[in-house]
Amino acid sequence: MASLNRVVLLGNLTRDPELKFTTAGKPVARLGLAVNRQPYTNDQGERIEGVDFFNIVVFGRQAETAHQYLKKGSGVAIDGRLQYRSWQTDDGQKRSAVEVVAQNVQFLPRGGEQSGAALQSDDYAGIDVPPIEGGEDYPW
Repeated sequence: MASLNRVVLLGNLTRDPELKFTTAGKPVARLGLAVNRQPYTNDQGERIEGVDFFNIVVFGRQAETAHQYLKKGSGVAIDGRLQYRSWQTDDGQKRSAVEVVAQNVQFLPRGGEQSGAALQSDDYAGIDVPPIEGGEDYPW
């Protein structure tokens, strides 16, 4: 049976990227992403809007580039896969998380900006972010 694990998200960062390094010295960045839901009208005629929040993990050179050029509020398109991981805290509690491991991070203009002007004027315009290698454990 065939299987597929792919996630594509477009949104804005909820915080500045956090850069750390694995024990082997590989860069890892954590991003928080907010994605607006498409508004709809419920049965009572009320307009419903919402926001979903995602934790994104980026490895390698792409992690360093994201840390260097992105900041809270930056628009990004993420192409990646879902990953489940679990761990035990120092006090013995079991924790788990589902996160998106980014394979490609594309820098976008912020929501209200016009795309052409924003990409021309932003410091990160035109930067080609290489794909990442993934799959390694990381220290958080």
